[in-house]
Amino acid sequence: MREQSAWCGRLGSPFYRDLLQRIAADVESSGISWSVLESRAGDPRRMKLPLRFLSAVHRLVLAGELPGLAAHYPSAGGTGDPEAAWIALRDALERLGNRICADLPHTVQTTEVQRCCALLPGFLEVARRARLPLRLIEVGSCAGLNLRWDCYRYETNRGSWGPPGSPLVFRDRFDGEPPRLEGEVRVSERSGCDLNPVDPASAEGRLTLQSFLWPDQPDRFERLGQAIEVARRVPARVDRSDAVEWLARQLSAPRPGVATVVFHSIVLVYFGPEARSRFVEILTDAGARATADAPLAWLSMEPAENQDATDAVDLTLWPGGVARRIATAGFHAGKVSILRD
Repeated sequence: MREQSAWCGRLGSPFYRDLLQRIAADVESSGISWSVLESRAGDPRRMKLPLRFLSAVHRLVLAGELPGLAAHYPSAGGTGDPEAAWIALRDALERLGNRICADLPHTVQTTEVQRCCALLPGFLEVARRARLPLRLIEVGSCAGLNLRWDCYRYETNRGSWGPPGSPLVFRDRFDGEPPRLEGEVRVSERSGCDLNPVDPASAEGRLTLQSFLWPDQPDRFERLGQAIEVARRVPARVDRSDAVEWLARQLSAPRPGVATVVFHSIVLVYFGPEARSRFVEILTDAGARATADAPLAWLSMEPAENQDATDAVDLTLWPGGVARRIATAGFHAGKVSILRD
């Protein structure tokens, strides 16, 4: 709880930072927070129990089931006072703690479409090099909003890319010189997988996605709403499946006539060591079978080694298997720095 509190503070959520500090103190003193969460204390660290707990509470707030707590949640029009929110939360846990614990999400479903800005230069480079339609394959898709990356608008002081009429427009999201915003992109397929896929067009799906956003970050709620509007217009398939098994099926044979792009953002951190090793093995084996007519690209955005609060955007292209880092970004991709050759 204290570790996540620090991250919330660094990533622009003082409300969650301070609320989590109060929850942590309550856990340490064997208060109601500990009573509610004790049975989940053995969850693997990578499964981010604090975020799943906050999401379960936030969902009830947004659904109108905790009006006393909603009075202090900015996302529900509340005051944003973390002390008052803690008092109301403590009361809610006394009454509904068992239900909240039972309804904890199994996985973190944070959807930050701004990460598309960090992935954009990789997609455009693959399209320019391959000169083929893109077959998009996303691991850990959640609601598949990032599968619609080409349907968003990207504007910089040196040019723009994407449909001018898109409901979602990213402006000046790059530090320094922006990427090459040129080239036609044709998408032949949009498919992904997730252990718990979310339908963004449904009321329940929208509520799930909103519950994982941080209550005092209204810009993220606005972007989510705009991305959902795009998702209603542009179909994408997200299968309920284990990532490793699903990827093995998708890459079982080369697909001539398209450039297959396997991509993910903040996903591998939730994998165990064996799953991560197998994931890389599947990609490497598929890369060895790639041809000029059936190329394969691996585009990833994951925490950078030895760089605090920074994600690395890496691109590997087959045939050839040349891998390089093309950009860095913050965890929510607030600003993206393009790395030049």
